[in-house]
Amino acid sequence: MSRPIFAHIDRQALRHNLDIIRQRAPNSRIMGVVKANAYGHGLQAVLPALETADSLAVASMEEALQLRHLGWNKAILLLEGVFEASELNECIAQQLSVVVHQREQLQMLLAHQFSAPLQVFVKLNSGMNRLGLNPADYHASIQALRQVPMLSHLTQISHFATADEIHGVAEQMQVITPHFAAHPYPISLANSAAIFRHPDTHRQWVRPGIALYGASPFQGISAEDLQLKPVMTLHSRIIAIQTLQANQAVGYGQNWIANCTTRVGIVACGYADGYPRHAGTGTPILVENQRTHTLGRVSMDMLCVDLTGIPNAQIGSPVVLWGEGLPVEQVAQAAGTLNYELLCARAQRVPEQNT
Repeated sequence: MSRPIFAHIDRQALRHNLDIIRQRAPNSRIMGVVKANAYGHGLQAVLPALETADSLAVASMEEALQLRHLGWNKAILLLEGVFEASELNECIAQQLSVVVHQREQLQMLLAHQFSAPLQVFVKLNSGMNRLGLNPADYHASIQALRQVPMLSHLTQISHFATADEIHGVAEQMQVITPHFAAHPYPISLANSAAIFRHPDTHRQWVRPGIALYGASPFQGISAEDLQLKPVMTLHSRIIAIQTLQANQAVGYGQNWIANCTTRVGIVACGYADGYPRHAGTGTPILVENQRTHTLGRVSMDMLCVDLTGIPNAQIGSPVVLWGEGLPVEQVAQAAGTLNYELLCARAQRVPEQNT
């Protein structure tokens, strides 16, 4: 029998979140970001719920090919573009769109002999200083691409660094607006945070990522406040119970010591499953649908929880690590990390169950 841990993927919740996003950006086309194996949810698991999205975006050719293999026949964007000129023929064969974000990629495109048109998203570095063409080179790059008939179907794209923070997007928009206004091409700017907070950035395409999966892109604003529903719920069970007396410790390092008689439940979930090792004592968790907290260090395959206030808990009792009833944001905050990291970290050994 397999370990009693699994990730329930709620496709109906994903459809609901997609509808909420469409309500927020009714005049934009939706490009769902499914990189990192759909933020840890599984491409195959989420794809049936994304049928109304207009396009999908991935980080690698491998993910794009997996989507085609799974039957997705709409547009797919390679967010990091191609890394070798030989990949351009595969893009044509699979009808993939590419981002061009640096001079070497631009030269690669201009030198290639295309057998069919390729849709290109030209990325402007508007201040994040990660990917994107330098503003001084942007106009000339657009002009060069539009001279090649096979590359003339262009979209302009940039990415916000602080759409989820108090700084907002105004500074980057001061760079974006004049550069994009000089060219008659569609625009893609808004990530999840900008979709909810900066409607002036929606333009022709929006690119929801974390919001699709029912998690909030903001500190201090819950997914429920945004009308989003969790898509992933990480489930496990109690596999053992220990009764500790005062001054007894539990787990590696013995860094949690009971100050009174304490029932401790052992949960089949650890850092090899994707639960953060650095989550300390007090991280919230649900046992028998009742809120409690972790005790001591997370180990590779197990973690410990306080059962003192849950007298009906027993071996086999259900546990929710995050998801339905326990927002992933709350677990991430207690663990000193981000909801993005928790969702993406789900290990391959944790199976999916879909509804």
